[in-house]
Amino acid sequence: MSTQRQTSAVDRLWTVEDVSAFLGVPVGTLYQWRHRRFGPPAAKVGRHLRYDPQGVRSWVAEQAA
Repeated sequence: MSTQRQTSAVDRLWTVEDVSAFLGVPVGTLYQWRHRRFGPPAAKVGRHLRYDPQGVRSWVAEQAA
């Protein structure tokens, strides 16, 4: 039996499409926000953007405050 854990939907980083669906905004809006240094924190993984789901939720909570 392997000791490595399978990555579940809870553990994985979100794609731009995932965040777009979660926030209900177009993908293009997320790219514009990033260009303007606004929006949820994202990290470049290679040439792809990835978002920590908890970071996105925290950002949303900050916007509501």
